[in-house]
Amino acid sequence: MRRNRYLALLFGCAALMAGVVGCGGDDGGGGGGAAPTSESGSTEGAKVIDPAAMENAKGSVTYCQGKDTSGNAHYMIDEFNKKFSSQGLTAKLVEFPASADEQRNQFIQRQQAKSGDCDVFSADVIWTAEFASQKWLYDLTPYMEQRKSEFIPAPIETVTYDGKIWGSPESSDSAFIYYRTDRVDGVPATWQALYESAKKDGGIVFQGAPYEGLTCDWLELAFAAGGTVISEDGTKATINSPENVQATQLMMDVIADGGAPKAVTTYMEPESLAAFQTGNYTYMRNWPYAYALNQQAPKTKGKFAVEPFPSWEGGGKAGILGGHNSVISVYSKNPGGALALVDFIGSPAIQKAYAAQFSLAPVRAAIYDDPAVRKAMPFADELRQAITQAKARPVSPVYPQISQAIYRNVNAALAGQMSAEEAMQQAQSDIEKALATF
Repeated sequence: MRRNRYLALLFGCAALMAGVVGCGGDDGGGGGGAAPTSESGSTEGAKVIDPAAMENAKGSVTYCQGKDTSGNAHYMIDEFNKKFSSQGLTAKLVEFPASADEQRNQFIQRQQAKSGDCDVFSADVIWTAEFASQKWLYDLTPYMEQRKSEFIPAPIETVTYDGKIWGSPESSDSAFIYYRTDRVDGVPATWQALYESAKKDGGIVFQGAPYEGLTCDWLELAFAAGGTVISEDGTKATINSPENVQATQLMMDVIADGGAPKAVTTYMEPESLAAFQTGNYTYMRNWPYAYALNQQAPKTKGKFAVEPFPSWEGGGKAGILGGHNSVISVYSKNPGGALALVDFIGSPAIQKAYAAQFSLAPVRAAIYDDPAVRKAMPFADELRQAITQAKARPVSPVYPQISQAIYRNVNAALAGQMSAEEAMQQAQSDIEKALATF
């Protein structure tokens, strides 16, 4: 019965998925019940990987991901084959369409057909609970327990569900505050002070359109304020809270008081970047991909810097993690070879190449200190700090509906169509309905 409800939910919500996966960017804990660690039993009976299976593995494995726009996947596969072909193990790359929801659908279709076409899949960080709850992924806990000290803890949070670790971090991402160095000395210490400065010193732009980007922008404030979205065990909605009302109200006020343009309620990442590059705004919230593009724009080149997010006044700091994880299909005919590939992707050599050659945020802390990486990423220290303080989005099999409840209601509040209290009340109702379907 649970699977039938899942299938109905999946196909009934297909139309809204295009804007739900990923927060944008170059991909395309104290954080709201972000990664339930208690054993709920929803994944009981899932296949568990044997770490020893990758030793002297042979045969072929297929690595599936979206369009390789930067070339990093082709590079990784070539390097893997150079290293392992002599022992009889090779890998090939299969690229899916560029859009994130199409990648997700391609994986779902294969898993429903019990196909072994994809041994390893590059999964968006928000897909963990959905895929694991269907028992489509190998439980990699025995492998990751031996390795997790090598990774930044925050990305591991994105691949943890039901007390188990379902993959290995592959690349990460977390946004910054960009600021004009010719106008201000830096980013104020709190969100409240930042928005007050925006009202006086030239404004701020961010992602306020009704899509996943707004979910990320709002969660960055809400989590810092101490708000949550779902309970720790993932079964109850907790979004209607004073902390979340305050976070929503602060975003509403910066628009109402002229610190952000009213048009920000229609902005995604490209529109925010274009507005900042006009030179009309002092601050921008955006992903690391915008750094190089700002250096190419005449009105921002050499006139900006980045910092991780400020604190909530009287609260903490929080960013939202983007990125991808390497997961292994339970229908793989070569799980040992698949694990060898996952291990290779997370290795220091590949993580360094991903950063230095392809501008992907490493998931290993030590890589940020490598001279080649620091040269390629002048903002390496800020990026490491941003990822370290970042949190996963709510981990739930119905995350798409949770995100929709956030961005639709917050956008309506930002546009002046409802109060902050009304937005959180409606989001609470919407999330409760979503949780009841699974």
